[in-house]
Amino acid sequence: MPVKVKICGVTRVEDARHAADAGADFLGVNFWAGSPRAVDVVRARAIRDAVPHLPLVGVFVDAARDEVERTAEAVGLTLLQFHGDESVEYCGGWTRPVIKAVRVPAGQSAQALAAPFDGVAYVLVDAAVAGRPGGTGVRIETASLAGLAAGGAAERLFLAGGLTPDNVAAAVRLVRPFAVDVASGVEHAPGVKDHGKIDRFIRSAKAA
Repeated sequence: MPVKVKICGVTRVEDARHAADAGADFLGVNFWAGSPRAVDVVRARAIRDAVPHLPLVGVFVDAARDEVERTAEAVGLTLLQFHGDESVEYCGGWTRPVIKAVRVPAGQSAQALAAPFDGVAYVLVDAAVAGRPGGTGVRIETASLAGLAAGGAAERLFLAGGLTPDNVAAAVRLVRPFAVDVASGVEHAPGVKDHGKIDRFIRSAKAA
């Protein structure tokens, strides 16, 4: 089965529609105020309404539970993605499926860092960059990904971290994740997607 593709950091309706037409399987909207791709509830709802058939993932960073619940309900989010330092306990008990992002520093094992979160629906592995929860465009070291494809772990894995139309096929072949996740790798500028790059990214990922 071809890998799923999540286009994250969507801020514009026209980009959401293009990603949907190009074959994206998930869209991500970012509610962390520190991100250059941050959106408010009104903008996120407009994106939701533009592509109602696509699962919409809300990205949060160390947010209060009641804030997440209010936002999810107001927007109509399909999944919740936690991209901060959220604990295993925090990630449990939600009414929507959870993606827990694990930021992997150089020299550390993504498999080991992801292991405690075996109770969530999906784990996303991303490169660790000090002070920046995600969307950095930095790739994870290949050695850090060792073991992720073994033991069924890849079946609930979103792979992120510096993916582009030029390298996503190799990453898919190496890890065989459930899905790949891209934000900066398909942009003109933060939050402004390059439609040609979206097309190439999705084609390359799904053909790998």
